[in-house]
Amino acid sequence: MAEPTTGVIDAALLNPAESDERTEPAWGAVVSLALGVFGLVTAEFLPASLLTPMAHDLGVSEGVAGQAVTATAIVGAIAAPTMAIITRRMDRRVVMWMLTMFLILSNLLATFASSLPMLLLARVVLGVALGGFWAMSAAMALRLVPMRLMPRAMSIILTGVSLATVTAAPVGAYVGDVWGWRTAFMIATIVGALALLVQVATIPKLPPVGVASFRTLLEVLERPMIRIALLVVLLVASGHFAGFTYVRPFLEKVPALDIETISLVLLAYGIGGFFGNLAGGFLAERNLKAAVALAPLLIGLAAVSLLALGASPLASAAAVAVWGFAFGAVPVGLQTWLVREAPDQAESAGGLMVATFQVAIALGAIFGGLLVDHTGVASAFAYCGAATLAAAVVVFVMGPKRAQ
Repeated sequence: MAEPTTGVIDAALLNPAESDERTEPAWGAVVSLALGVFGLVTAEFLPASLLTPMAHDLGVSEGVAGQAVTATAIVGAIAAPTMAIITRRMDRRVVMWMLTMFLILSNLLATFASSLPMLLLARVVLGVALGGFWAMSAAMALRLVPMRLMPRAMSIILTGVSLATVTAAPVGAYVGDVWGWRTAFMIATIVGALALLVQVATIPKLPPVGVASFRTLLEVLERPMIRIALLVVLLVASGHFAGFTYVRPFLEKVPALDIETISLVLLAYGIGGFFGNLAGGFLAERNLKAAVALAPLLIGLAAVSLLALGASPLASAAAVAVWGFAFGAVPVGLQTWLVREAPDQAESAGGLMVATFQVAIALGAIFGGLLVDHTGVASAFAYCGAATLAAAVVVFVMGPKRAQ
C-alpha cells in the first residue's frame, strides 16, 4: 500500500445470515487475514526503500527499477475486480491460501532475481495476490464473525496494514544496507509462509455463495459524484507514488542523508501514516469534505517543502513525516465518500476505488520514473505537489456535501 486500507466486499460472496448465525467468532482466522495483509503490504512497500541497491545490482537506472511498482499496480488493478469472478466456484479459504502462496512465490522470485524481467515477473505475481486479497478480505471477515462484531474484525485485519506501514520501509532499508536487498525479500518470504500456516490452521470451510457480476460497476460509474471521487483518487495516488517511490534517492542526493538516518526518516513516515489513519477517521465522522481535502493538501505542501527546503535534513525529515501522516488519512476519507455516495452499491464503489487506485499507482510510477531519468528526482516531487494540490481544489469545489 500503499493500497486503500479497506478491502472490496464481493456482494456475491456475502451471506449476512451465515454471519449472524455464527455463535463462535473465528478470531484465529481473522488474525490470519491480518498476517496476510501485513505480508502483502510489506512486500508492496519494499521497493521504495531498496530502489537504489536493486537498480545497481540489476544494472538498470533507478527510474527503470521503479517500474517494479508499476507492474504490481497494473496487475492488482485487474485482479481486484476479477478475482471473485474467476474463482466463483472455489471454496473461499482455498482462494485465500492460493493468494498467500502467490505472495510467497513473488518474494522468492524477487530474492533470486538476476535480471529486471525476473524482478518484474515477481511483482506481477504480487499484483495478483494483492488485488485478489483486497477484493476478498472484507467479504471473508463478514463470514467469520457475527455482523455485530464486524467492526472489530476489520480493525484487527487493518492492524496488519498499520504495522507494515510503520516497519516495512525502514526495516527494509536497514536490512538491505547490512545484509543486502535480497535478504529483505527473503524475510518477507518467511512472513508470508507464517501467514499461510496460520490460515491453513484457522480458516474454516467457506463455500462460494452466488455468482459475481460486473453489472453493478457500470451502474455505479453513471453517478456524477462517484466519477468526481475517482478523479480525486487518480490525482492523489498518481501524485503520491510519482514522488514517494523515489524518496530514498532524493534523501540521498539532496539532504545527503546516510542510510541510518534515511531509515529513521522512513520510520517517521510510517508512524505518521499510522496516526494519519486514526485522524482521518476521526475527521471524516465530523466533516467529510475537510477530511478528503486536507490529506492531499498536506501531501502537496510536503512535496513543495521538500523542493524548497530539502537541503535541510531536519526540514526533509519533517516533510516526509507530514507526508506519511497525510497519506495515512487518504483511504479513510475517500472510502467514506464513495460509500456515502453509493450506499446501495458500496461493494461496487469500493471495487472501482481499488482498481482506480492501482491504475493511478502505475501511472504515477511510470511518469515519475520518466521524470527522474530525464530531469532529476526533484521533478517527480514537483508533479506530486501539482497533482495532490489539484485534487484538494477539486474536493473543495466539487467534493462531498455535508450529510443531511
